Amino acid sequence: MLRSPFFYFIILIFLFSCKEKKILNTNTESIRKEALSLRNKAIENYEKQNFNTAFYEFYKSKQLYETLKESGKKDSANIGYILIVMGSIQQVNGDYYGSKETVTEALSYVKPKSIYTAEINNRLGIADKELSLYDDAIFYYKKAANDYNDPNDKITPLSNIAPVYIQQKKYDKAIALLESLLNKKLLKDKDYIVDNVILIDNLGYAYFKKGMDEKGFLLMSQALSIRNEFKDTYHSIESYLHLADYYAKKDLQKSNENALAAYNAATKLNSVDERLEALQILISNDHSAKNSTYVQRYFTLNDSIIKVRNNFKNKFAKIKYDSKKEKDENAKLRLEKAENLLSLQKDKYLRIVFVIVFVFLVILIAILIRYYKNKNRAIEFQTSYNTETRIAKKIHDELANDVFQVIAFAESQPLSTESTKENLLQKLDDIYGRVRGVSRENNKIDTGIDFTNRIKEMLSAYNTSERNIIATNLENINWEIIDDIKKITISRILQELMVNMKKHSNANLVLIKFESDQKSISINYNDNGKGSEKSKLLKNGLQNMENRMQAVKGTIDFDTEPNKGFRAKISMPK
Repeated sequence: MLRSPFFYFIILIFLFSCKEKKILNTNTESIRKEALSLRNKAIENYEKQNFNTAFYEFYKSKQLYETLKESGKKDSANIGYILIVMGSIQQVNGDYYGSKETVTEALSYVKPKSIYTAEINNRLGIADKELSLYDDAIFYYKKAANDYNDPNDKITPLSNIAPVYIQQKKYDKAIALLESLLNKKLLKDKDYIVDNVILIDNLGYAYFKKGMDEKGFLLMSQALSIRNEFKDTYHSIESYLHLADYYAKKDLQKSNENALAAYNAATKLNSVDERLEALQILISNDHSAKNSTYVQRYFTLNDSIIKVRNNFKNKFAKIKYDSKKEKDENAKLRLEKAENLLSLQKDKYLRIVFVIVFVFLVILIAILIRYYKNKNRAIEFQTSYNTETRIAKKIHDELANDVFQVIAFAESQPLSTESTKENLLQKLDDIYGRVRGVSRENNKIDTGIDFTNRIKEMLSAYNTSERNIIATNLENINWEIIDDIKKITISRILQELMVNMKKHSNANLVLIKFESDQKSISINYNDNGKGSEKSKLLKNGLQNMENRMQAVKGTIDFDTEPNKGFRAKISMPK
């Protein structure tokens, strides 16, 4: 990480008068005002749906607030808020993976169990729903509801769960949830009904999908009537789509009428996803010559939205890249100015001392290089030996016993029996799977242009319905300038951390954050597993990681407490 210019100003306090202190305070306040101004402009553009401009201004504001954070004048709440809104902009434009990375970054800036964490979890739920990760979406929606203190605020994330249940065909669960939310307040006045008409519509749709057509139709019709009465054009689209689905097997003409009504409203409001859904219904219903028109519209619109969303993703990435480049260049210029000021204070006699010291250091460095080369060879040999020993032990303890049991089974059982054959094949298939597992853990690592994809694939292999692994900033690091030995070391250590987590921690959330500055790479690993006392850490795998890091002149520190998760901080020079 580049040091803030304020770091150098503090040094110069000892060389200059107290006038510099006044300049420092003035500069800090100026940065704070500029950051606030950019944030307010971004909010205005966000409300006007100028999302490109808003995203750029939010990002610039965040960078200025981070400068204050580096100087000790932090404003974490503003950074957290900005990241949440940036994530919502990415979701508007279909960049769901990018939005997850952005809002996850916000977690480190906000207070736990607050309205901020509630919004973050709600956004994670929305992203996972759109990515069809339904169980993960439900998990985050429930977390969002738990983070709200006001019972009325809890209704929004809880109501988001119902459509997910409907997608999963868990209609009874959707109905029970929606009815409980509607019953939290009796339907006494019209305003309440208007505010909660989405619950009524989804409840009717859930009843219909369950097969209770009449009850479902009445609720969906009631919801559409309310929306039309109050000219709620946007939400009426959902009502028309639900009714089009309802009529699809009862009355194709009415189904088409509702689908066309949804399509026209969505076209008017430029709501592309709903237009595509309406066209899908029309294509499914209509087998006449007109069908080709709908099909052509669908593909044209779908191609268009893919291009638009890809353009947004590329623009967001470019905004981040350009802003980071500008920040790095400015910091470099400030650093050079500060160094020039310091160099003017040097005396000419220091140059003579420097020459003497330099000659001494050259001799000393030559000796140290020879020493560390020998030391690193020993470390590399020990690491290789530990790996070979671990593989041999795994083969002996697991595979050898399994193979022996299969041989004994084959010798003692009549192989002509179909059930015996199936049993034997299953046992062989299990052994094959374990062999592939050992091979995958120790196979050759691709250190080329696909290195980041291989890391993602390796980490995703440990994702399950009960466990979510999130890696951030991986692609922001210029891996092309990192040598292959260090890439292999990073890959092996991450793999060993994953194996350790799977065996010992029982974690359901793992956060891995990659960071980089001009000289080094750091990786912060956090999981919410059961943890342990530091004195009881299992040393085999951890010692192997320490040996790997010593071989590349890096460090790895572990931190854990019972019931407080496991943390590791990895750092190595570029």
